[in-house]
Amino acid sequence: MPELPEVEALAADLGERLTGRTIRRVDVTEIAALKTFDPPLDALHGRTFTGASRRGKHLVLTVDGGLHLVIHLARSGWIRWRDAAPKPTAGRGRGPLAARVVLERADGDEGLGGDGFDVTEQASHKRLAIHVVEHPEQVMSIATLGPEPLEAAFTEERFATILAHAGRAQVKGVLRDQRRIAGIGNAYSDEILHAARMSPFHPASMPPADVHRLYEALRLVLGDAVERARGVKAASLKAEKRQGMRVHGRKGEACPVCGDTVRQVVYADSTLEYCATCQTGGKPLADRVLSRLGVRR
Repeated sequence: MPELPEVEALAADLGERLTGRTIRRVDVTEIAALKTFDPPLDALHGRTFTGASRRGKHLVLTVDGGLHLVIHLARSGWIRWRDAAPKPTAGRGRGPLAARVVLERADGDEGLGGDGFDVTEQASHKRLAIHVVEHPEQVMSIATLGPEPLEAAFTEERFATILAHAGRAQVKGVLRDQRRIAGIGNAYSDEILHAARMSPFHPASMPPADVHRLYEALRLVLGDAVERARGVKAASLKAEKRQGMRVHGRKGEACPVCGDTVRQVVYADSTLEYCATCQTGGKPLADRVLSRLGVRR
């Protein structure tokens, strides 16, 4: 899933490519992905991009006239830039293509179409969401977002309050809860907890020393990831993210800190990875799926 660092880099990449470019048309091939109807999609046609930004895991593309194209890439969505005219699509709802933005050619050529980008989703269960709105806050999933964790206003005191309000909830779930903190998903919550040497199942309400350790890890992991992704083009961002992970997605590999084997806990629709030596005092966490199957690890 694209998270804060990748969406930040996508916004920067698209901002450079799109600002000042005029939209020829926007085609939606996965109708369920379009979540708004007023303003209509064709209200974007003929308008010029004026910038790109990020809010949480949302891409916010701004056009003249006060409209915004907001894209939430969900778990399996991505942006693919095209340098050439698009080929005909295979048909509505077929394949990974969810939407296609075609730009007027920079030289004013009125041929079959110019460059632009595709919004794709490689998943059988489609969750990607596209909105055309007058203000990003009209998107409910943006309106309910928590604070941005790398902004100056996100102080250790504010973080401590968020954790205290979460009480006995597991800290990994709190880090991933977009209503509490914006932009952190499954991968970076694993990385933050590993850097903090804290169990994913640790209660969110914790002593001040633990809050400090977790806060420092959060700012360090996300800050480093944003710096690594800075300037990386969309086509290379997934590989860059994978390369920067210490435990997430590395089940069975050696922990880079202590050398212990990275372990995994399986959920119904996701996994978490951790190092028992670094995070849980050497004790493996119960894998709920495997436990139900009677599997020993």
